[in-house]
Amino acid sequence: MKILSIVETAYRATLEEQDDTILWLNHVLKNAGADISLLLRGNAVNYGVRGQDATGLAFGARRHSHPPALDKDLEKMIGAGVAVYAVTEDMGDCGLSQEDVIGGLTALGRAEIPALFDRFDQVWHW
Repeated sequence: MKILSIVETAYRATLEEQDDTILWLNHVLKNAGADISLLLRGNAVNYGVRGQDATGLAFGARRHSHPPALDKDLEKMIGAGVAVYAVTEDMGDCGLSQEDVIGGLTALGRAEIPALFDRFDQVWHW
């Protein structure tokens, strides 16, 4: 069974954890043998921005000891064979170009999304 996992809401739980819970879940499923791909849309396209650095993140006197490295998480997923797509119009809305994002990310226009859905047995939206 082929699964497309759509992540649209960015930075969910990254204040409490060192990674996005949905990215983590998708990577775990891939490692368990699932045939899973990822579509970043909305604000989640920011996950692909190269060189993110959240070190030094603090809330009052409390410092975040394990800041997220979402670009690195995506690179690991791509390295594990997860196809990762990003919606080009959403990237443009966030002021991003292809040069701003990690390698291995496949840019996809909104008009191409229905055809992408047809390639999967299940589509999950987070």
